[in-house]
Amino acid sequence: MTDRPAERDPILSRLAAQRRHVLAQVEGLDDEQLRRPVLPSRWSCLELVRHLTLSDERYWFEVVVAGGPLDFWPEDDDGDWEVGADEPAEGVLQAYRDAIAGSDAIIAARSLDEPPASPEEWWAEVGMSFPDLRSVVLHVLVETAVHAGQLDAVRELIDGRQYIVL
Repeated sequence: MTDRPAERDPILSRLAAQRRHVLAQVEGLDDEQLRRPVLPSRWSCLELVRHLTLSDERYWFEVVVAGGPLDFWPEDDDGDWEVGADEPAEGVLQAYRDAIAGSDAIIAARSLDEPPASPEEWWAEVGMSFPDLRSVVLHVLVETAVHAGQLDAVRELIDGRQYIVL
């Protein structure tokens, strides 16, 4: 691999930190709290974790970067937000951890300069470009950070817990 550690390490470190942030914000919540919609948009913490699992980790790294099939995607277009009432919360959280491990393995096997195996040309229609792994990692980093921030607000509304408030 030809990546410079001075570039690769900080990017991947920040991605890992945001993933930990997400998991920290759902840690200690009971099943009812994990499933309770708090904001007007009506998503729950568990649904957000499902979205991060399917849309951010699995889609971008397994499908776009590695060229794998999209066979895990729910039939419903919004299915990446759906969590069944009988689906164990810990299973949803573990699926996120497993997806992260899979993504990390895909990232570790490639240079940041390597182009995705399945570039999504339709993103160009909205002015976005993903010419290499670096651009995909940065995209997922930003998406994860945005969702971690949303979880900050939701967690504070649920039980008052704040994440690194100065």
